[in-house]
Amino acid sequence: MPKTTLLPDILTAIQQTIEQHNIEITELDKAIGDGDHVINLQRGLDALSAISDELALLSWSQAFTKIGMTLMSTMGGASGSLFGTLFISMGKAAKDITMNADNFAMIFAQGVESVKLRGKADIGEKTMLDTLIPVANSLLDDVEQNVRLNTLLNNVNTQAIQGMESTRDLLATKGRASFLGDRVIGHVDAGARTSQLMICTVVGLLAGS
Repeated sequence: MPKTTLLPDILTAIQQTIEQHNIEITELDKAIGDGDHVINLQRGLDALSAISDELALLSWSQAFTKIGMTLMSTMGGASGSLFGTLFISMGKAAKDITMNADNFAMIFAQGVESVKLRGKADIGEKTMLDTLIPVANSLLDDVEQNVRLNTLLNNVNTQAIQGMESTRDLLATKGRASFLGDRVIGHVDAGARTSQLMICTVVGLLAGS
């Protein structure tokens, strides 16, 4: 597994990806949400970028916790709480554990479980979990089968995209979108899209490292 010294590069790449898709994400969120998802996310990413050098000196447990607390305090809205919960939970799960692919799969899965509990949601409800849960399951399955790293990363990439795309045909049960009924069908969930973009960006960096 890479060291936390890669975090500044990861954050820069994620910021660039989100900015490149800024208009698309805003339109997605305006269609069925509050329209402020990308603004909130960029605020959180800017805050992380400002402490990226500090994050690079921390353990994975400390870095995950710091990321989560920073997102929770700067992003605002439901997504700030959920992304913050994801990383804070990962920080707790990573404590005193050597970071490798097997352990990361477990750590990420625990983070996703915490998001499910915090959001009182599950797969199939047109949220970021439709991206996060398939990715977590893919990681757990692949480490159990001891697949090669490149295969694992390719599978993560595929599951993130498929999970995000699945939200297009789903009804929403959470947030503003839940009041729109059938009108949400045909629209991808903005949180699922940004989750997919960030995951695929990280996969691209790791595959090239």
